[in-house]
Amino acid sequence: MSTSQQWLPTPQAAVAIGCSQNHLKRCRDSHGGFLVGGEDYMLGSSRSAAILWNVDAVRKAFHHRGMMARKAEAVLRELQEA
Repeated sequence: MSTSQQWLPTPQAAVAIGCSQNHLKRCRDSHGGFLVGGEDYMLGSSRSAAILWNVDAVRKAFHHRGMMARKAEAVLRELQEA
């Protein structure tokens, strides 16, 4: 891990990112989401170990997802107006 990356456990990562812990967990690729294991989050060595989150990468992924949703909405509006 690079020293420029901030890896935090779920409760602290959720606060830093500004979302709920449940939302963060639902966004994992293992749960049908868009956050990639090994890049955006790391599982611990056991089921009870904390999940660590790459806060900067998750913020970028959320931003990208938000931008794509806004572009899609704009395209739909244009198609409806045509």
